[in-house]
Amino acid sequence: MTFISPRRYRPRLLPILLATGAVMIARPGTGHAADPAATFTPAQRQEIVEIMRNALKTDPTILSDAIAALRSTANAAQQNAARSALESHRADLLTPAASDAILGNPQGHTTVVEFYDPRCPYCRKVLPDLDRLAREDRDLRIVEKVIPVLGQGSLITSQALVAAFVQGGQAAYFRMQAAVMGDSAAPTAERMRTLATQSGLNAATLATDMNGARVTAILQANMELARAIGLDGTPTFVFNARQIIPGAVGYDDLKKAIAQSR
Repeated sequence: MTFISPRRYRPRLLPILLATGAVMIARPGTGHAADPAATFTPAQRQEIVEIMRNALKTDPTILSDAIAALRSTANAAQQNAARSALESHRADLLTPAASDAILGNPQGHTTVVEFYDPRCPYCRKVLPDLDRLAREDRDLRIVEKVIPVLGQGSLITSQALVAAFVQGGQAAYFRMQAAVMGDSAAPTAERMRTLATQSGLNAATLATDMNGARVTAILQANMELARAIGLDGTPTFVFNARQIIPGAVGYDDLKKAIAQSR
């Protein structure tokens, strides 16, 4: 994973709290802090609150620094969790499933997994960059995992894409993908039949397969893997099971991440 160095928190309230006796001091020989309820009277606690309130009014950056410190801690925890998740699912991310469409060299040693929703505008935007990278890099394979996250239209479109793969493999999938992701019409089941016919597929078979057990199982497996690695949006890219980058990053950033993952 790529980590961002946390911003240091400057505890400027500490001198104020020390001056008022607000910092709890450990009792000699116990190693434990004194009970705050026994240390301060109600009047003293109110005085401390007023001092802190005035300090925040005088220097509001104290609060922003505290928030930054909390965010830094949360980000570090999230990154550690993501790194652990990638390690736990390394085999799933580096070994394409039989149902995965692969852009580029299927035998490539550099694996980028893209989780995408065919109705997601950012996923559509990044598609030309992925095509370009696959053409230029002969050792790259981009594993495409369809996940319907944007409602019923996404589900119908995702079912159609996977059904195209079930019917005709990689070639059928990419023909249907080009038709679906370039289409602006409402994503109805009937519209998928029309696009299937235009893509040279058997529309009746595709319509049946869309609601079949195999297509359902493939989409469910994709969704489960996405949840397992903490995915929270589309597109999301995983580079050699080492780094996660969410969002529609451009060609240059994708190329840089690929190089760093090798």
